[in-house]
Amino acid sequence: MAANESVCVGDPAPDFTFPSATGEPVRLGDLRGHSEVVLFFYPKDDSHVCTAQACAFRDHYEAFRDAGVAVIGVSADSAESHRRFAAKHRLPFRLLSDADGSLRDRFGVPRTLGLIPGRVTYVIDKQGIVRHIFSSQLQPAKHVDEALRVLKEIRGRA
Repeated sequence: MAANESVCVGDPAPDFTFPSATGEPVRLGDLRGHSEVVLFFYPKDDSHVCTAQACAFRDHYEAFRDAGVAVIGVSADSAESHRRFAAKHRLPFRLLSDADGSLRDRFGVPRTLGLIPGRVTYVIDKQGIVRHIFSSQLQPAKHVDEALRVLKEIRGRA
C-alpha cells in the first residue's frame, strides 16, 4: 500500500512496532491470532475532546478486556506526555507515541481542515483484517459505541 493511500475495511491492517508510554514496544503482529484490536488515533493528550474520548474508552474498558480485545490509543505526543495523561485519567490501555506521524500516514488517517490530526478508530479482527473504520472529530464517545457494536457483530458471526 502506498503511503498516500488509506486503509479500507477489508484490508489487512499495516503491521507496526511503536513504543508505548512505558517504553515497551507494541507490535500489532503480536496480537494477530490472539485478540481483536481497537486502534484509535486522536489529536492530542489532555485536550478537551481527546480526554473525553480516552475516558469513554476507559469507562468501557472492562467490556473490552473481558472480551479479550486490545485497546490501543495513538497520538504524536511523547511517551512522557502519555504517562502523565494516562496517570491523570487512570487510563488502563496502552498509548503509543507516533511522534513523526508515520503510523498515522500508514493508516491514511486524514487531517481535519488540513491542520488537525484526525480522530479515527479502527476495529481489527483476530486475523488482522480491518473490519470497521469510524472517523469523527466531535463525537468522541461514539468511537467507543461503534467499536463495541462491531465487535459484537464479529463475535456473533464467529
